[in-house]
Amino acid sequence: MPYRFSRCRGAVRWASAGLAITLLVGSVCATRAAELRRTPIVQAVDRAKTAIVNIHGEKSVPVDDAHAGQPENLRRVNGMGTGVVIDPRGYIVTNHHVVDNVPRINVTLADESTYIADLISYDVATDLAIIHIDAGHALPVIPIGTSSDLMLGETVIAVGNAYGYSHTVTQGIISALHRSVQVSDMQGYDDLIQTDAAINPGNSGGPLLNIDGDMIGVNVAVRAGAQLIGFAIPVDNVLDIVADLISSRRLGQTWHGVTGKPHDGGMIVTEIDDDSPAATIGLKVGDVITSAGEQSIARPVDLERAMLGHHSGDEVSLAVERDRHTTSLNIVLAAVPDRHKSSDTTWEQLGMKLAPMPETQFNRLGTRYRGGLTVTAVRTDGPAARQGIRRGDVLVGMHRWETTSMSHVSYVLARPEFAKLEPIKFYIVRGHETLSGQLTVARRDRL
Repeated sequence: MPYRFSRCRGAVRWASAGLAITLLVGSVCATRAAELRRTPIVQAVDRAKTAIVNIHGEKSVPVDDAHAGQPENLRRVNGMGTGVVIDPRGYIVTNHHVVDNVPRINVTLADESTYIADLISYDVATDLAIIHIDAGHALPVIPIGTSSDLMLGETVIAVGNAYGYSHTVTQGIISALHRSVQVSDMQGYDDLIQTDAAINPGNSGGPLLNIDGDMIGVNVAVRAGAQLIGFAIPVDNVLDIVADLISSRRLGQTWHGVTGKPHDGGMIVTEIDDDSPAATIGLKVGDVITSAGEQSIARPVDLERAMLGHHSGDEVSLAVERDRHTTSLNIVLAAVPDRHKSSDTTWEQLGMKLAPMPETQFNRLGTRYRGGLTVTAVRTDGPAARQGIRRGDVLVGMHRWETTSMSHVSYVLARPEFAKLEPIKFYIVRGHETLSGQLTVARRDRL
């Protein structure tokens, strides 16, 4: 009987009278076909998908026909978005606008399990937020790349909850870099990645992946009325903000005193706070931290992740490279000193808590001011709340004084003439706008 040849997706199948040969070659053909189907894009999505979550819930939005001077009318709408897991303990990064005014944040994982998330911290200016879920087990973390070497035309992949269709995958290229986009009077973005990968409502907060499956951006906006013009925040910028949003100072009121940046497989120390725990153990500018506890350190956000859950007085072991030698130092976390946190007086008199804003983060606001303090909490019955000050606003001035540090606020409140100034004018930055108002302190209000 003559041999017969046929092709199966690029592989040759050899059939003969021998059944065993036919089955064996057929099996090889099927395996080869499966390999050809697993393209680099399939592999990239497969690598990242378990760390991508869908976010949904109801939020209140203003009604367009509300009249000036009248109470603002609100209506309930269904909101949706996407997020990425950045720490196995359930910390997730997304866009602030996805979770803003959402009282019940529902998070669905890739395995379809759903949890209620807490809003941990956020930054209005950069439209980033951290939420947290307690899944009861370690979660997969998104593979993280870099946005420092992106190339025009390189392949990218967007994954997200587009129009509520969970884990939608689209492919495209990088169309442009360093775009500035103003999406509303209150929200603008700088230094964005532009892509023609389809990004739709619901993709916000989801990852933009490279062909290796590494996150190189967080999808944030689309151009209304245009097709295949979407934007993402570069991942290096995202991680700088996230490092502050999950910092031990912000979430745990603990202090280590280290500032750094990525450097050849570790984090190089660029600044040490005076009298800080880092200074006490002899850490120096130029040292490279490669691990903290069980956490490998490649960038500042990793150091902050290592400090999550620790309290004042806890000891954390650091692996440090110095002069080509590796040494181990044990840092003991301390409570945030008064000069680095809002004082009780500020809370009682102004009805808000303040925290220092890193210089690199403040510079992205693009204002003429030299620095400011982030509003981390607002008392519902206090002077700040009555003036419309919100958590996430940045206080940049009071009367004729700048407020670039907590000592400046203390100085203003302690001035002998302060009582004569009431109500005192204040200046805040919200998004890319500078707003002002008049504050009457609590002692006059007898709160």
